[in-house]
Amino acid sequence: MIALYNITKKFGSLEALKEVSLSVEDGSILGLLGSNGSGKSTMLRLIAGVYKPDHGEIMIDGMESFENIDAKDKVFFVSDYPYFYNDSTVKNTAGLYKRLYSGWSDEKYARLCATFPIDQNAKIINMSKGMQRQAALILALSCQPKYLLLDEIFDGLDPVVRMLVKKLIIDDVTEGMSVIIASHNLRELEDFCDHVALLHCGSLIFKNELDDAKIGITKVQAAFKSALSEYDMEGFEILDSSVHGQLYKMIIRGKQDEVLARLRTLEPLFIEALPLSLEEVFIYEMEGAGYDVSNIIG
Repeated sequence: MIALYNITKKFGSLEALKEVSLSVEDGSILGLLGSNGSGKSTMLRLIAGVYKPDHGEIMIDGMESFENIDAKDKVFFVSDYPYFYNDSTVKNTAGLYKRLYSGWSDEKYARLCATFPIDQNAKIINMSKGMQRQAALILALSCQPKYLLLDEIFDGLDPVVRMLVKKLIIDDVTEGMSVIIASHNLRELEDFCDHVALLHCGSLIFKNELDDAKIGITKVQAAFKSALSEYDMEGFEILDSSVHGQLYKMIIRGKQDEVLARLRTLEPLFIEALPLSLEEVFIYEMEGAGYDVSNIIG
C-alpha cells in the first residue's frame, strides 16, 4: 500500500502541497484529478522519491520512499514529459532498466514491442510526443512494478492507442499492480478508475471510490402541471437548475432514491434520474468546498 501522511512540499514561497494525507490500496487504479498547478505532478514525484517532503511521511509497503532502493524498486514513474538521454533508444534503455528493476521481464518486453508500432533502435528524442509516451509505457510495463505512476499519459496518444494502453494497464492491475494516474481530463478517466481523488491549489478536496463519489448528488428532470414555488422546493439543496416550459432539470445534493421520493410528493407528470458525469460531481463538490469553479475551469 502507498500511504501519505500530512505531506507538505514547498518550492520557495510556493506551497505545492498542503498537509495531504492519502492512501492507495493494492490492486486499484486511482485517478488523481485537478486543474493545472493543483499539485498532481508534485505528488507523483514525492511518491516516486524524486522529491523529499518538507513535512510528513510517505510509505511504500511500510518503507520510506525517498532515497530507498528497495522502495523505488516497487515504483515506476512516467512523467508528463518522459526524460531520455540524447542517444537513448527503446532497446538500450531496456538494457539499463533490466539491470535496475528486479521485476523486469524479457518476455513482456518482447510482447509489448510487438504490440506497439515502434522502432526499438530509433532515438527516442527524435520521436513524436505520442511515440515517446509509447516507448515510456513499453519500458514501464516491462519492469512490472507493483506501483505505476502516470502523469498525463494519454496526452498525445490517438484513440486506438489510448484504448490499448487502458487494456494493458487493467490486465496488469488484475495481476496485482496498483496505478495512480494524474490527469485534468475527467472524461478520460471516468470509465477507467475505481477510486478518484481531487486536488486543488495543493489541498486534497476528497478521495473516494468512484461510485461513492456520485451517490451524494442527483441529476433529475421532471415535468409538473404548474410552476414550482419556493415552498415546494423548501428543504432541497439545489446546486443547479433550468426550466423550459413545464420541464425542470435540476442537480440536487442528496441520494438519488431520497431525492426522487421527495419530488414525487409534488405529483410530477414525469420524472427520471439522469446520468451524472464525473466532471459534474467534481464541479459541485469544489463549489461545496468554497472554491470559485468559474475561475478554476475558465
